[in-house]
Amino acid sequence: MPFVLVLGVLGIELSPAHELVTGPVLTTTPALAALTMGPMGTLSAAAVALAVNVTTATYNQAWGTHQVVGNFLGLLVVSVASVILSNAVRARRQIELDQMRRIAVAAQEVVLRPVPERLGPVRAASLCLAAGTGAQIGGDLYEAVQTRYGVRLVVGDVRGKGLSAVRAVAVALGAFREAVHYEDELSEVMDRCAAALRREAAVPGTYSQAELPEVLMEGFTTALMAQVPDEHVVQLVNRGHPPPLVLHHGRVQTLTPASPLPPLGLEDLFNGPPAKPESYPFVPGDRLLLYTDGVIESRNRDNDFFALPETMEGIGAGTTPSEFLAELHKALIRHTEGHLADDVAMIFVDRLDEEAGE
Repeated sequence: MPFVLVLGVLGIELSPAHELVTGPVLTTTPALAALTMGPMGTLSAAAVALAVNVTTATYNQAWGTHQVVGNFLGLLVVSVASVILSNAVRARRQIELDQMRRIAVAAQEVVLRPVPERLGPVRAASLCLAAGTGAQIGGDLYEAVQTRYGVRLVVGDVRGKGLSAVRAVAVALGAFREAVHYEDELSEVMDRCAAALRREAAVPGTYSQAELPEVLMEGFTTALMAQVPDEHVVQLVNRGHPPPLVLHHGRVQTLTPASPLPPLGLEDLFNGPPAKPESYPFVPGDRLLLYTDGVIESRNRDNDFFALPETMEGIGAGTTPSEFLAELHKALIRHTEGHLADDVAMIFVDRLDEEAGE
């Protein structure tokens, strides 16, 4: 708006209507810029207004008149005041945003907790990164629990952000943490999570009028559950989530489901028989990565996606799960230059050789 105003004034001054007094209008441009453009934008608007004043004074041969002197003095005073105001407003907004981010991170850490380093036959580590999207809390979730059926893990992604997403994450994780100890089948654990999300959405007053349109349009959750029993296999139930990756003898294998299933909340799209877990080899020395789509959909400045399999193969052997995720984190930050477009959650597990005492 300030620059449109300056162009309008310049057009008037260079036209037959130059007798109109436009100096006070130019004086307002730094103040308008200070509302939205920050200190540098304010200075730019002031510089453009000054250039127009010099151009029009020269074109109209008005140098030395009281009007031109008043225009320059007014522009100087308003510019200085606008820059000071813009700095103050920007600092106050940054303080408020930082405080909101701290509250958002604290709220998310209450729901998500780091996984234990050792769980039965596996070593494990987790990582959760928040995208730089203000104070919006994401909907990524993860958990790993040791049960009598083996180690059970989940990674998921609730569509949307904010409190509605955190509420859904808390509901899904609560159902998972309870069901993993009592349900024999991993698919039954998934169904318990889906039922909990449906009950939560059906409670009157659960979502505000502002949240309801988003819930209705994007009210689904992608989820991936894995079970590592004593046998050298991993069992998976995938509901619309990116498939996990297994690092076997230095090469990455994608565990793509044979029968794709819809995300939680979109069960009406699937009319087939109840889902059964799919088993894949997972022998001692193998490494398994569960992740959300924020990892593989991260782009660099050339709009290239993050090459997750190649990056996993490039990380040296002998690293612990936490060290492996740290290296993966560094590679992801380098690829995106520190600008994540979406939240990221990962669980990484090593299959140990219990017979060898590892």
